[in-house]
Amino acid sequence: MTIADIKKTAESKMGQSIEALKNNLARVRTGRANPSLLDSIHVDYYGSMVPLSQVANVNLLDARTISVQPWEKSMSAKVEKAIRESDLGLNPASLGDLIRVPMPPMSEERRKEMTKLARNEGEAAKIAVRNLRRDANEAVKKLVKDKEASEDDQKRCEADVQKMTDKHITEIDVLVAAKEQDIMAV
Repeated sequence: MTIADIKKTAESKMGQSIEALKNNLARVRTGRANPSLLDSIHVDYYGSMVPLSQVANVNLLDARTISVQPWEKSMSAKVEKAIRESDLGLNPASLGDLIRVPMPPMSEERRKEMTKLARNEGEAAKIAVRNLRRDANEAVKKLVKDKEASEDDQKRCEADVQKMTDKHITEIDVLVAAKEQDIMAV
């Protein structure tokens, strides 16, 4: 493994950490409706648990209402039950073959809990990025120890990896701040 490989690997893994953070933040509830909020819900489909998106169409009706339209009429009751029993605190209402999921307004206390959750997700992503920095630096030190790279190369690589780390941590801060602003908007 060369120094260029180490940098490339660290860069791609840090990018993956950012993508994971984006996915996790999408699941944190805000005051507005968001179809990705229901991504974590699984429904019993003929004996196996499958994601809601595989048995129904999930769309927005308006800013505070998600519509769920099961592809099979027989699934309506199971989908409604799965949404109701999820830990999201939602109360779906069935209108024939369409299930409306109104988003209840969040209290100030609940908003603060959600911002804490968003900050925790951001902190976990920062820890992941810092661990990747440490791994890259250790890999370079091993190359120097094995006499496959010079100490000057090590210093340059460590500086580059630090710049990458700083860039990704700044991006994490921006994502978390945007999510907090979204949560606190009434």
